[in-house]
Amino acid sequence: MSDQHLEEQEMEAEALAAIFDTAFEIRSSEQPFVWAVKLVPVDCGGDADEEEVANHVMVKLIADIPLDYPEETLPRLELEIIKGLSLDNKKELLRLANEEAEANAGMPAIFAVCEAVRTWLADNNVKGLDDASLHANMMRKAKEVERREAQASQQFESQKKKEEMSQAEKEELEVRKRREEGTPVTETTFADWWDKFSAEMAQKKEDIRAAAAEDCKDKKVANAAAIMEERQTGFQIFSDKAGVFNLEKL
Repeated sequence: MSDQHLEEQEMEAEALAAIFDTAFEIRSSEQPFVWAVKLVPVDCGGDADEEEVANHVMVKLIADIPLDYPEETLPRLELEIIKGLSLDNKKELLRLANEEAEANAGMPAIFAVCEAVRTWLADNNVKGLDDASLHANMMRKAKEVERREAQASQQFESQKKKEEMSQAEKEELEVRKRREEGTPVTETTFADWWDKFSAEMAQKKEDIRAAAAEDCKDKKVANAAAIMEERQTGFQIFSDKAGVFNLEKL
């Protein structure tokens, strides 16, 4: 045992107390420590009456903490059935708890173990798990099959979405790659581009020429109109030269 092990264990105990509140207890405050955590499927915020109604199964996880935990040794785990579970359920849960502890070897593992057990309780929060009758066993097996099928379907849909997303991402990458690389220039692609470019330029020149011609035509018409307005009639020209006629004398 080292001071580091002791410090890590004390810190883990503080964290568990903060998370589980009154559901966490220290059964032995001297090393080797013994911790216990009450686990239920539905957290009712400490309301005992509501907790009793909402939860059909409950257990208490007992963790015996070795001196060199967590770096070198796994915690020794045990379960106490509080409500609604059979001995077979207890064996299954204990196996699950130990597997989770092994998966977290070398680091604080009690919270992860508690979450694994709580998840199992939530998935099996039904009445009668402690009923050993044939009918009850058949009902439990049927429900377990239904739960596994639902889980398999959920996993299939999740995997399908991932594959669809992967395909979409792949197509997006292909588009980006084509944009970055551009179109390879060959004799054929250049000829096609030049034909399109030449046609576009010729059309632009034609449009400019037509616009200029139309503008010139408009100007000619305007100039002719102005000239016609300024041109004198024969009477005006004669009057300017001979003076204004006195029509009354005529």
